[in-house]
Amino acid sequence: MGHTLSGTLAAALLVLGLELAWAGRPQRAFQLAAQRSQFWAVIDPSAKLTVVASGFGFTEGPVWDDLGFLYVSDETINKIFRVYPEGRKEELIALGDPDGNTFDRRHRLIDCASVLRAIIEVMPDGTYKILADRYQGKKFNSPNDVIVGPDGALYFTDPTLDLVAGEKQEIPFQGVYRLDDKGNVRLLTKDLTQPNGLAFSPDGRHFYVDDSEKRNIRVYDVRPDGSFENGRVFGEEPGGKGEGVPDGMKVDTVGNLYITGPLGIWVWDAQGHHLGTIILPEQPANLAWGDRDYGTLYITATTSVYRLRMKAKGYVPYLEGVGSGVQETKQ
Repeated sequence: MGHTLSGTLAAALLVLGLELAWAGRPQRAFQLAAQRSQFWAVIDPSAKLTVVASGFGFTEGPVWDDLGFLYVSDETINKIFRVYPEGRKEELIALGDPDGNTFDRRHRLIDCASVLRAIIEVMPDGTYKILADRYQGKKFNSPNDVIVGPDGALYFTDPTLDLVAGEKQEIPFQGVYRLDDKGNVRLLTKDLTQPNGLAFSPDGRHFYVDDSEKRNIRVYDVRPDGSFENGRVFGEEPGGKGEGVPDGMKVDTVGNLYITGPLGIWVWDAQGHHLGTIILPEQPANLAWGDRDYGTLYITATTSVYRLRMKAKGYVPYLEGVGSGVQETKQ
């Protein structure tokens, strides 16, 4: 069974967004303090952080299945598991360095298979099919995270973070791509040094992606044809050595962002104000909305999976119907 950590979550929250680390920057601390009420609007101070399961190597890529369990990647053990709320684990597939996961609009489980350097579909019986592994004839670096866009296509990041030692980097940049259901791969941007987590705003007008090397989050405007423009820094998540970098990212129904980073989950409003940070016992890598109402955050943090009930409700794009008017552009 999962168990509850001692004390309430309030003891594990640094509400003013690492203000101690930002000593000497009173203007920033005041700005964060002014957002305190917005922070408590998304989470109850008495909420309890619960361990769902532990004993993993390095957890990543959580995605909730309405059948009542969570898919979780273990990048150290090299397996994807079904993890149940009571803590039971079932192995689905053994696969070299699985990373980010999502469902697509057809409820297929999609994984970033770093060792295969591919985006794959994982079948319920534990087999898989490669959906894409190249751009313009060159192998991807090591796909890291993947989501469904407002048009039903898959969007993913391709840094060199998990490029297998000794293998050649064939694409001379670290890009963000779109993969349609016909297998067409389209480059959207290559102006990040290490793209990682990604998300769309609920209205589909903005695209967010973090840069783990620069420790910042960028936002782009989404054009009617699905291309990106006006890329700019949305926010920064500074931290000390070993404290984590911007990584996994999710959005709630009103547009707030929840991004793993130094020491925990950084909560941002849609205007780029850092509302506060949820401190966790282990460094988190990724997170997903789950439970019947998608009002719980499931968090993959190093050796464990945690659960945190929220006031906010999650924006889950793969549950929506297809059809946004985005025009297809082939490479």
